[in-house]
Formats: sequence, C-alpha cells, structure tokens
Amino acid sequence: MSKRFDMDLFLAGVLSGSHATRQRHVRQAKIIQAEIAQRWQRELPWAWQRKHVVWFLDHRLARRCKVTRYYYLLTVRLLVRRLEKPWILKCQTKIR
Repeated sequence: MSKRFDMDLFLAGVLSGSHATRQRHVRQAKIIQAEIAQRWQRELPWAWQRKHVVWFLDHRLARRCKVTRYYYLLTVRLLVRRLEKPWILKCQTKIR
C-alpha cells in the first residue's frame, strides 16, 4: 500500500511569507503535479525533468492572464529550489 505524496511537507522547507501565500503555492504545486502526472505519468517531483515543467508553463498556462502565469512561475521556482535543480526558467511575462 503506497501513501499519497504530501506536497505540503515537500514544500515546507522553502515556503515563506503569509499563510495565504503559502497556501497558494501549495495549491498551485498540487495542480502542477496533477497536470504533469496526467500528461507524462510522473507522479513525484523527483521524477520530473525540465521539459515537464516547461511544458506546463508553455502549454497549460498559455491562455491564462499574465498575472496567473507569473504566480505559477513563482511556485515553479520554489519547486526547483526544493528539488535542488540547476534549471533556469524564464518568464515571457513582464509585470509592471
């Protein structure tokens, strides 16, 4: 019997800020995880490659507003920091 992956616990070490901000990052990370798992059959973040994350940012968020894409990029950066990967992800969106 396998346990479900706990995204709250996974991100606990890199989360900071207000309670609402932390909850938003966890919620968005769960959405990212579900989308990558559905498309690529990669359940755990340790199995992700850079192409999976870039696919999510480029294809699943393509029709979202700039602010939404920016907030998801912030969550992805937290995931990358937690995974200790050297990935550089650039945002096409400039927020002013």
